[in-house]
Amino acid sequence: MYLLRVFVSVFLVLFSSASLASVIIPKPPVLDATAYILMDADSGEILVEHNSGERLPPASMTKMMTSYIAIHEIIEGNVTEQTQVPISVTAWKKGGSKMWVREGTEVSLIDLLRGIVIQSGNDASIAVAEYFSGTEDAFADWMNQYAQQFGMVDTNFENSTGWPAEGHLTTARDLAILSRHIIKDHPEYYSLYAEKYFEYNDIRQPNRNKLLWRDPSVDGLKTGHTDEAGYCLAASAKRDNTRLIAVVMGTRSEEARARETQKLLGYGFRYFETHKLYSKGDVLATEKVWLAKQDSVDLIVADDIYMTLPRGARDELTASVVSPDYPEAPLANGQQVGTLTLTMGEDVLGQHALVAGSAIEESGFLGRLFGSIKLFFVKLFG
Repeated sequence: MYLLRVFVSVFLVLFSSASLASVIIPKPPVLDATAYILMDADSGEILVEHNSGERLPPASMTKMMTSYIAIHEIIEGNVTEQTQVPISVTAWKKGGSKMWVREGTEVSLIDLLRGIVIQSGNDASIAVAEYFSGTEDAFADWMNQYAQQFGMVDTNFENSTGWPAEGHLTTARDLAILSRHIIKDHPEYYSLYAEKYFEYNDIRQPNRNKLLWRDPSVDGLKTGHTDEAGYCLAASAKRDNTRLIAVVMGTRSEEARARETQKLLGYGFRYFETHKLYSKGDVLATEKVWLAKQDSVDLIVADDIYMTLPRGARDELTASVVSPDYPEAPLANGQQVGTLTLTMGEDVLGQHALVAGSAIEESGFLGRLFGSIKLFFVKLFG
């Protein structure tokens, strides 16, 4: 059995004289909405939620998945921004909000993306769906595969637009997850969601997200509205080093969805802040390795570690590393060797893998023989 070594990380300030109880946070605002959630974009922590798991129609917020897939295809090199997409009769005839593309023409993919994101064009969404999958139904199946991959377990898409359909449902929590993927996975295209106007076919339309005009920290994402869904908004904003995502569903008007979302974002920024505690590759420990060609291995952070905390509470955070005493070779590069645990008082706030920073080969026969004898006596006599 491995011996375990525990020590406090030097990268964080130890528990200070101030107590967590001294950081007083008021209750979050109660919004006039069916469901809502406030999530930190970097840490993924949920700061506020109400009915966030209730399955509701998403209306045009559906188009966030449509645009995500199209952008992902650009990133993967399967298409380019200038790929010409044919416009079918089906796309051209679709009602609701429109980009005003014309049947029988071809439109560049980047223009269609602006038509989806800024103008919320149902016609643009269907054109993209048909281009990639042949039919909108087939594209909806692809959307659902992405949803499952993202952990959007309560989501089912029936179309690319959010047009009312039986079983076309999602949750505020799932839309926050999708918003986070849009921001983190394709940062070079996220600026599309901040564009206030787009003109196509001599028709200039504004972005329906009113917060882009009211709050300079807001830079996305997408509105939605149908009679069944009410007025909905997924919004993101960044102030200093903190980026928040708010999803509000089922409000009564365009003004209400903007106002209620602004309340949620304002609360989050006032009382919370995000800290990047460690970067991927940071070395938190070095362990001697038995039966190996090398004497030791660095234990490194596998991924960037962020944490969202009440303002003024960072000095309450402690970090401890648990790792095997003399791990045994061979070790693969990236193999988990230890665990970083973050705590505040008696509460465990997170646990993260520490992995081998390099591959460690086992020693030859004689090295393993003498190493095994040495390890036996170490375990026997300490």
